[in-house]
Amino acid sequence: MGVTNLLAREQDVKGKVILITGAARGFGAGLAKRFAARGAKVALVGLEPDVMKKVAAECGPDAAVFEADVTDWAALETATKGVVERFGGIDIVVANAGIAAAGFVRSIDPKAFERTIEVDLLGVWRTVRVTLPHVIDRKGYILVVSSLAAITHAPAMAAYAAAKAGVEAFTNSLRAEMRHLGVRVGVAHPSWIATDLVNGADEHPVFGPLRASMPGPMGKTYPVEFALDALEKGILRRDRSIHVPGWVGALKLVRTFLPPIIEIGAKLRGNIVAKADKAALEDIAKRGAEASSRPVGAGGQADAEAR
Repeated sequence: MGVTNLLAREQDVKGKVILITGAARGFGAGLAKRFAARGAKVALVGLEPDVMKKVAAECGPDAAVFEADVTDWAALETATKGVVERFGGIDIVVANAGIAAAGFVRSIDPKAFERTIEVDLLGVWRTVRVTLPHVIDRKGYILVVSSLAAITHAPAMAAYAAAKAGVEAFTNSLRAEMRHLGVRVGVAHPSWIATDLVNGADEHPVFGPLRASMPGPMGKTYPVEFALDALEKGILRRDRSIHVPGWVGALKLVRTFLPPIIEIGAKLRGNIVAKADKAALEDIAKRGAEASSRPVGAGGQADAEAR
């Protein structure tokens, strides 16, 4: 995580207001429960209000639900206004909402590709822009959830990798802009974590087998609690970067060499990409591009239903 991160001290969040997007499940729901247990006031923002209400009930009386699509300016502004009216301000923002659509560039449904960019990149920008004045007022902290995919650009993940790489770049620029205002900014790079999103991707008839072929730690799936431990600690310390697990940080140092390594590795494993590309075309012929490319997991389904 870097020397600066290791030397940082955890800060008390009791009474602090923490706004979390994508709070219905996964990292968002888990962090809401953990920070509520520490005495924070948590604002759960996202789709699936009924699911978020159940999460809020587990968090206690200082938790509230605000339904909003992170790509909808008006909805985000209304939600942010509601958070400030309910809790008095915003100290910490966790821009966590995201979806993933698997597919090869030449065959993926264009709407699914562009929706991934819109939610995962533009949704982060809109969340930050709308909440930023309140975070500045309290000299708070913003954590943007990127991904290992921002560093390792795997086949069939072009939309997701592009969005998460963009999120990392956005966060780095934001950090430099906010420093003189007393606002800390961090970016998280989780690897494969057993969230609904990853589990949904593993169920995909083409991408599931492709991911299963990834060698060693690159293909390992880690428990949600393992990731939450790292994310919680990083937010408490206001870290500039959070790597889950730690070896993800080491990959940043050699990222220039990763694309050719990924290409060569795929070829050495029996040209797995060519086989997956063919399987994708067959799946599209069978189910249609929209069904084959639909964002995975319960969160992706919720996003599709909301539109």
